[in-house]
Amino acid sequence: MARPADPRRTVVRRGTFSRILTGLAQGLKWLLVSLFISILIEWTGMVFWWEEQGAAHSRQMLTNELRWLGTGFHQNGWMGHIGNHAYHLSDRAYSLLFERTGIVELVHWITPAPSPHESGIRAVLHRLHAPVSEYVVAAMQMTQVFTVRLAILVLSLPVFVLFAWVALVDGLVLRDLRRWGGGRESSFVYHYARKAMLPLFLSAWVLYLVLPVSVHPSWILLPFALAFALAVRVTAGTFKKYL
Repeated sequence: MARPADPRRTVVRRGTFSRILTGLAQGLKWLLVSLFISILIEWTGMVFWWEEQGAAHSRQMLTNELRWLGTGFHQNGWMGHIGNHAYHLSDRAYSLLFERTGIVELVHWITPAPSPHESGIRAVLHRLHAPVSEYVVAAMQMTQVFTVRLAILVLSLPVFVLFAWVALVDGLVLRDLRRWGGGRESSFVYHYARKAMLPLFLSAWVLYLVLPVSVHPSWILLPFALAFALAVRVTAGTFKKYL
């Protein structure tokens, strides 16, 4: 007589839609964490490293990012399209996050110093806002920098796809040569190369989003795209000879 299955050992298999939602939620979580880390690094730098600059440091970073979108990205075709779309996306993100939510109006309302006889909520908010006004402005500007960089990363995905496609074709050619030439295969190299693909891809995003200095996107994206393509090539080239 068959014994009934233990309900505690029942494995719930998630469907494709559930996995997609889980992946999107995880991605949103890491984006928020990256934004928080970038703001925290900027605040820490305002205390220890660029104390004299204050919020001007993040303002200069935003100016550099927008300047690269307006000039440097137009030097070639695909980078020019990325720059135009990234600029519009960052502008819309700023409008949604700060203008439509009323944060900009609130800051403008409480920033002017109240009169000596003024009392009420504005005077209280002004006293609370005055000591941290530079940090509030820096956080808003770092959010703008974050949206500009995020737009660049999203619109640069075709670069990773193109590099990975070329590397995949090259790796499969190497696999066929190894297969028909009787070469030896290494599961050790295959597994480590396969495991390195996702960390390399995510490292480009995290590093570029939280970087506390202005660096041209090409200096970050292209090296990681090449490293990602190399991992894809090694993975395809060391894949087992027979399925």
